[in-house]
Amino acid sequence: MQNQNQLIQYFYIILGATIVGVTYNMFLLPAKLAAGGISGVATLLFEMYELSPGLTQFAINIPIFLIGWLTMGRDFGLKTLVGTFWVPFIIYLTQDIAITVTNPLLGAIYGGLLLGVGLGIVYKGNGSTGGTAALAQIMKRFTNLSDGYAQLIVDGLVVTTSIFVFSLELTLFALMTIFISSKAIDFVQLRTSATKLILIISEEEEKIQQIIRDEIDRGLTKVRTVGGYSNEDKTMLLCVTEQHEAVELKKILQKETPNAFVIFLNASEILGRGFSIDKYYGQKL
Repeated sequence: MQNQNQLIQYFYIILGATIVGVTYNMFLLPAKLAAGGISGVATLLFEMYELSPGLTQFAINIPIFLIGWLTMGRDFGLKTLVGTFWVPFIIYLTQDIAITVTNPLLGAIYGGLLLGVGLGIVYKGNGSTGGTAALAQIMKRFTNLSDGYAQLIVDGLVVTTSIFVFSLELTLFALMTIFISSKAIDFVQLRTSATKLILIISEEEEKIQQIIRDEIDRGLTKVRTVGGYSNEDKTMLLCVTEQHEAVELKKILQKETPNAFVIFLNASEILGRGFSIDKYYGQKL
């Protein structure tokens, strides 16, 4: 079963990395959108020196990959290795693709959407496409940011440098691209909403309660229920979280309690401690 899950994760990484590579040659490079990351650096270098974007990304990714290997562990490193090689490989294979979009507005909208979908699929496989995507994953590990916002911050720092090569107008379109892609990343990983209502039914009630308390620092409510099929008494755990907390909890539950029955619901508005008022008594959020 574990080997099967590993194969599925690697399939996600290859599929997502393929989408990222094709999107780069169809939308970002033709529209001159340096939409953050190593791909943005490759776009700038192609414009200035006509260097091969695929080879450029491959070369820059090597040291960043080594950093990711050391900080994120062997498993992450192997999966990142796949994405790091696959994206430049796809960019090289599709460099003469016939269908391209040169309009910067269309490139920003559709390129950003497909880029986010591709990266989101890669993240679902617990991998990375290397470059600043790996840096974003490292940032996420040591902060409470979601994948999308971590990617937005890292790419935002990179894309602002494009103003010195391209026009201000193209730089603004590039910023639009990474904003759209960050939203698409979160949508792919978990249907996006500001807050989530999470319902959990499991035989490992105490273990899940400890996970919620220790890993995401949230409270919960226990609801006594009766199974409709088994007629057995069960306990349903009800928890409300921020989006990035829900993403983190989802990953932990899939790993620690894979048999738990979990429902994620969008919560439009939450009133109470930790949301509309201070999370802790006498302490400002």
